[in-house]
Amino acid sequence: MAEKDIIPYRPGLEGVTAGISKISDVIAAENRLIYRGYDVRDLAANCSFEEVAYLILLGKLPNRRELSEFESQLKAHRELPAEVYATLKALPKGGNLMAALQVGVATLGMLDPKADDNSHDANLNKAIRLTACMPTLVANAYRILQGQEPVAPRNELGHAENFLYVLFGREPEPLHARVMNLTFILYAEHGYNASTFTAHVIASTLADMYSAVVGAIGALRGPLHGGANEAAMEAILEIGSPERAESWVMEKLAQKARIMGFGHREYKTGDIRAVILKDWVRQLAEQTGRTDLYEIQNIMERVMLREKNLHPNVDFPAATVYYMMGIPIPLYTPIFAAARIVGWTAHVIEQHDDNRLIRPRSDYAGPRDLVFKPIDERE
Repeated sequence: MAEKDIIPYRPGLEGVTAGISKISDVIAAENRLIYRGYDVRDLAANCSFEEVAYLILLGKLPNRRELSEFESQLKAHRELPAEVYATLKALPKGGNLMAALQVGVATLGMLDPKADDNSHDANLNKAIRLTACMPTLVANAYRILQGQEPVAPRNELGHAENFLYVLFGREPEPLHARVMNLTFILYAEHGYNASTFTAHVIASTLADMYSAVVGAIGALRGPLHGGANEAAMEAILEIGSPERAESWVMEKLAQKARIMGFGHREYKTGDIRAVILKDWVRQLAEQTGRTDLYEIQNIMERVMLREKNLHPNVDFPAATVYYMMGIPIPLYTPIFAAARIVGWTAHVIEQHDDNRLIRPRSDYAGPRDLVFKPIDERE
């Protein structure tokens, strides 16, 4: 590589363009997020998750006939193969749910005779099947790890509603189904984040979609990515009451501790997804009588903005709405995966459709010209 072609090192690749995509765009200066050209605010206010999944995977909003056919495809693939359940039941009880998702997706890949077919149509079919069954995998893997029996999905229920049904074994309240649909939409896609970029790198080797998704789940597991919602809820519960919220935040800041759920690499003036979701925190707080959680969040937001000029990201309100819906904390990041599967698979399709191996360089910072010594002469 010529000297003039070398791009200066940027820690964390911040600001470095790693690819060209037609799927989504974060317009940070305007605090906007668009999916395939549509503002996420419009999609969140007017669409089902199924409509948004169709948009992300197929590039356009569906008409009624197209949506009906797509919903039928999703419903046909909601249930997991018996082999996946057998594999999940062989895992240690109480094990990590994200690891179980990796096992589940890898098993699905082994069962797919067209797993290694990276053509557009084959990948689209895989993406639809994975989108359909990932919520079932999340809910039933959790149930199995807790020593419970899996629940069969119900095809008369919508995508988000069915997830809650499988998880709890009962039909959810309408407000809960609506909020879950909303969080699925808001989590569905977000550009070249860590897990999506991981999927791109894996897919660029011409590995199959299942392998790319297994890698993406691994990247999502980290607390600086998907795990932030779990950490945010644990912090809120540790605070316990609105009266302790400000002093708790100030103490953590004095310790230079990282407070999860605040700040974002892309958004500098606030995550629009958090703005959209916040009103639903209030509604759920009023419904459940947990206005204390809403007040704690408000105080934390105010102090973090005053002291660090940091706004909440989507993980902050998402954690609280999930908690007030009765969802156990270990499920928060896996739910992220159940939504982001749409974005991951859309990006794998995009990578395979116009592939180039992703292979960046590194700047060597170690010693040079060391004198080799035979093993008997080494200290």
